[in-house]
Amino acid sequence: MDPEQKRRPRLAFTMGDPAGVGPEILVRAWAGDELHDCCRPLVVGNAQVMRRAAEQFAPQVEVVTVTVPDEREASGTCLPCLDVVAPDAADVAPATVDPRGGEAAFEATCEATRLALAGDVDGLVTCPLNKAALHAAGHPFVGHTELLAHLCGAAQVAMMLYLPPSSLVAGPGGLGVVHVTLHVALRDVPSLLSVPEIVKCIRLAHQSMRALVPPHLPVRIAVAALNPHAGESGLFGDEERAIIEPAVQQAQQESYIVQGPLPADTLLARAVRGEFDAVVAMYHDQGHIALKLVDMHSAVNITLGLPIIRTSVAHGTAFDLAWQGKAHYHGLIQAARVAAQLARNRPAPSTL
Repeated sequence: MDPEQKRRPRLAFTMGDPAGVGPEILVRAWAGDELHDCCRPLVVGNAQVMRRAAEQFAPQVEVVTVTVPDEREASGTCLPCLDVVAPDAADVAPATVDPRGGEAAFEATCEATRLALAGDVDGLVTCPLNKAALHAAGHPFVGHTELLAHLCGAAQVAMMLYLPPSSLVAGPGGLGVVHVTLHVALRDVPSLLSVPEIVKCIRLAHQSMRALVPPHLPVRIAVAALNPHAGESGLFGDEERAIIEPAVQQAQQESYIVQGPLPADTLLARAVRGEFDAVVAMYHDQGHIALKLVDMHSAVNITLGLPIIRTSVAHGTAFDLAWQGKAHYHGLIQAARVAAQLARNRPAPSTL
């Protein structure tokens, strides 16, 4: 292997649910140069499903079954696939909630995580799973974040939606949005907020963005209010005064550069203009909607608090587009670039 090749991290890409867009975006990204310029990729999934996707969407790509990650080096015409998923995954019809699809996504995620924990790959990039199919397969996780936390034995995790620096995002390291609550009903959010949870997210936001913001610059964090106008001095709710303000004060005492609670209707606009490097949002849509309106197809999902690196596209299985050649694959390349950057900037084991 030449020195340039060694400098590129090896990343495991999970196939995701075979009924969704995962196989398609993988082979279409594989056929170009951008993916291979940033990493040495490997697919973990079902070789038969990947061959069908290649034949349909990237006929120049040959899917080669491998048994270990370094058995074959990937290229624009060679896709090494660690075939670890049950054969019946190939029988799943496109755009259907099928327990076999949920099981396929589960098996691929488990194996890719095992490889990362063992140090056989430098990180993983996951294609979308379908939560209903995952539950139908008997796995009671509400998404990748919770599944990966379980597999890694990680108690302090959070999801960050991230946009790299661009003409749309002025921050020197891009912009990350970390969510205090994630896949829960909106009516449950206030009861799930606490000072320790918000402080945890501030710490994780700082840790993750420290690997993305240039080292000579500080990491600036903003914390969103829960209620309109940050509660308007208690007129619209007291979560800001009772929970969010004390959390921000505690984080400031721990020397984090953090402000809040700030009204959410203007906060993301300020952050995109470069005023903050990370935002702590109180719930899923508070962060997701604003960031995806800026640039949905460049957004990257990063799981914080794991002992491994994991990124993902910022969309789901997209059954309305699956297996039609219409899905955008740019987000997968962005997820690979971010995973590779995190792998290169990862501290030595003794400093983790």
